[in-house]
Amino acid sequence: SLLRLKDLEVPKLGDSDVHVKMLAAPINPADINMIQGTYPLLSPLPAVGGNEGVGEVLEVGRRVTALKPGDWVIPADAGLGTWRTRGVFPEEMLLKVPSDIPVLCAATLSVNPCTAFRMLADFESLAPGDSVIQNAANSGVGQAVIQIARASGIKTINVVRDRPDLPKLVERLMALGADHVVTEEMLRKPEMKDIFKSIPRPRLALNCVGGKSTTEMLRHLQPKGTVVTYGGMAKQPVMVPVSAFIFRDVRLRGFWMTQWRKDHAQDQGSVAGMMDALCQLIRRGQLTAPACTEVSLQDYRAALEASMKPFVSSKQILLL
Repeated sequence: SLLRLKDLEVPKLGDSDVHVKMLAAPINPADINMIQGTYPLLSPLPAVGGNEGVGEVLEVGRRVTALKPGDWVIPADAGLGTWRTRGVFPEEMLLKVPSDIPVLCAATLSVNPCTAFRMLADFESLAPGDSVIQNAANSGVGQAVIQIARASGIKTINVVRDRPDLPKLVERLMALGADHVVTEEMLRKPEMKDIFKSIPRPRLALNCVGGKSTTEMLRHLQPKGTVVTYGGMAKQPVMVPVSAFIFRDVRLRGFWMTQWRKDHAQDQGSVAGMMDALCQLIRRGQLTAPACTEVSLQDYRAALEASMKPFVSSKQILLL
């Protein structure tokens, strides 16, 4: 196996460094892709896995001003290597988060909720009463989209794969605030028309599957609507009928949170604004951590295997 648990020396604390005790870190699909070498970000080896998590500051170098012992921090960027108990990082690689939010919310804050927030904000100017459609609606991003949209008065049509425990999943997504939950097969059925008696057709479609799933979602988009692709779980290209381009002028866009962070590295205001908005939603109980299974670092192999099983609606979180 490529992964091993190792004991390393904690490096000496430099003037601009922060010594962090990691508290919790999730296993995300992109983390696995990075280890497999199929992701555009490759850490120089040997590397520590994990791009997301929350830690507590133990000690800071003498030039560090924005952080103090006891503060909670999350990675400012991908590639930090969060699957560890402790680490010494340069101050600019960390973002302070409030410590009055649940630890699992903080541990899962920097990737999925940020992705959901940006996709809802940056592609179409959505107003209360508008609707969005998304596939893989039970994913971490999907669960965040449902809740953030709900808090803004935006309706969601949520597409999931058919599965043995479908009623249970539908119930869980409805409890998060989903307006409609449909299976991939239902997207093709005439009953879809009934949904659009009560809500408008979506202006925005969020795609992390690809293949047939995207083509089917597209059929329900409003003219001039936008499809944003942020993942490709089906490992198939996005297929668009020519008629959708010509007669409905649909737009196809892509989104990668890592790129957004790069583009906004100098624009701390927009990063802080997003983090504040998300933390406010968490405090009000309008945004919760995705369904999680907590695993100790010693059991990392079982956690990795579980995270790669099909139809898993629970995110594996390493408790450190």
